[in-house]
Amino acid sequence: MPGSERVRLVVLFGGQSAEHEVSCVSAFHVLRAVDRDRYDLEAVGITREGAWVRADDAIAALHRGAGEVPAPTSGRDRLEAVGTAIEPLPAIAPVLGDATPTVVFPLLHGTRGEDGTVQGLLELANVPFVGAGVLGSALCMDKLKAKDVLAAYGLPQVPWIGLRDLEVGDVIARVAEAGLRYPLFVKPANLGSSVGVSRAGDEPALVGAAALAATYDEWIVVEESAHGREIEVAVLGNADPRASVPGEIKPNHEFYDYDDKYVDAAADLIIPADLPEGVTEEIQRLAVATFTTLRGDGMARVDFFYEEDDRGLLVNEVNTIPGFTPISMFPKLWAASGMPYADLIDELVRLALERHERRGRFSTKR
Repeated sequence: MPGSERVRLVVLFGGQSAEHEVSCVSAFHVLRAVDRDRYDLEAVGITREGAWVRADDAIAALHRGAGEVPAPTSGRDRLEAVGTAIEPLPAIAPVLGDATPTVVFPLLHGTRGEDGTVQGLLELANVPFVGAGVLGSALCMDKLKAKDVLAAYGLPQVPWIGLRDLEVGDVIARVAEAGLRYPLFVKPANLGSSVGVSRAGDEPALVGAAALAATYDEWIVVEESAHGREIEVAVLGNADPRASVPGEIKPNHEFYDYDDKYVDAAADLIIPADLPEGVTEEIQRLAVATFTTLRGDGMARVDFFYEEDDRGLLVNEVNTIPGFTPISMFPKLWAASGMPYADLIDELVRLALERHERRGRFSTKR
């Protein structure tokens, strides 16, 4: 950010998604971490029903100090999307007569937040915001379309098929026709945090897994299991993105599911991952290539499988609004790469302002 200019930072959290709680945890920690000498902070929540609210308790606590941001009575570190009702545009629009630049930090994981919908609203409001734009957000959120685009550019992946929710009754025949090998992973195409994801080792399990995934989304992904290590890389930047050191996840459960990520927090996170030097360089190159191919901006976490004795590095998926909890890989990877949590937020705000200024230079005249 230029000089010591203050920024009005609107942290947008909650949302109509199965990842609502994860978003609230991320927002809690971002609000506590930012430098209040540089930012005028606001917390705006979206309830599970879609109402927009000013998080009054959180805002009042911010005036008393970041350490006063309230956690719920359960003791879990998260905010609640409750407060005074407000219309969306007034919540994010710059304050009239105030020259302080406004930046929105969407911490909305999953559908109706990470999928280009909120990004479209922010674009129409002409407000700088952190993260990918409409197309990049939508592409990365839809795992099936992301796979199609990555395949067109020759990026390595496991074999997969896609099904609509109305086709789940044919899942066994479709898998056989495609020649996919068990075990399989079945997941909603437009969700994250491993919500609705199942591992299927045989046909009966496949039927149940497909039915579960179809309760979350209209489209589902069925893909072969990778038997390699789970490696993640954080990417940061706009036109010239850079990759963090890679990190490895060793799940405590059968796979790295929601409980392993957020409830038990029992998975081992190894940063940096113990990889040969050439593999580290290649996975960083692939992470940046994946980011740019899917029109990333600002930030993303790119997830890989590494099959050392078989298919090598395989792109799994891309998260354009990765978790910002203390146990989340994205901030941990950048901390290990020399960028602490608070500095990472500063850099994301700078990138948001940079992109907004660059795009604002394009002509709208004929």
